[in-house]
Amino acid sequence: MLELRHSADRGLADHGWLHSRHTFSFGSYYDPEQSGFSDLLVINDDRVRPGRGFDTHGHCDMEIISYVLEGALEHKDSMGNGSIIRPGDVQVMSAGTGIRHSEFNASGEEPVHFLQIWIVPDREGVTPRYQQQHIAEADKRGRLRLIIAPDGADGALSVYQDARVYAGCFNGAEQQHFALPADRYAYVQVARGALTVNGERLAEGDGARLRNVRELEFGEGDNAEVLLFDLRAHELHYH
Repeated sequence: MLELRHSADRGLADHGWLHSRHTFSFGSYYDPEQSGFSDLLVINDDRVRPGRGFDTHGHCDMEIISYVLEGALEHKDSMGNGSIIRPGDVQVMSAGTGIRHSEFNASGEEPVHFLQIWIVPDREGVTPRYQQQHIAEADKRGRLRLIIAPDGADGALSVYQDARVYAGCFNGAEQQHFALPADRYAYVQVARGALTVNGERLAEGDGARLRNVRELEFGEGDNAEVLLFDLRAHELHYH
């Protein structure tokens, strides 16, 4: 079964400097029907004005992923990491026992657009860790490329959860067949553009829950960039 989550139905937080659409309940937006999916807790579609950002704040026991689509995101954290995250870059922070960080638009002229994703970890109290990797568009062109996996398989970044994340770019005749392992859920998020998934047309910002589906077909892309989450088959109840 494919259950669509239309872009326009997402939660909205507009703080002037930040425009954020929430796929799942987050902050002041709460919908009991949209409180995550499996171990996927948050997908925030964030646009930050030039020179603005999130001041230093803390997290613990959460896998936090940043996926930059446009612009440049400046990251600093309590582990001493400092970096600029650009389109094609993927960042994973395992917050564990606690981490403090800030995220700012690195440009004084251009906005930054990125997805912030939270996955609930399978263990608590780990030593915090930071990972960042650039995935070239050529590696995602017309295919789903593994970018995050529990064991860092095939050059992917690691998370403390039985979850895998794939990224793909599709345009025109490019298509991909994906066989989901047995007894798994999947979530699809269209980061930009539009494409068809199992006969359903998804536009930018749209998402879809997939339960009891083994075969996924991606195609008919219109400058599409998409994320696929391969998740445990269970219902998340996390508050």
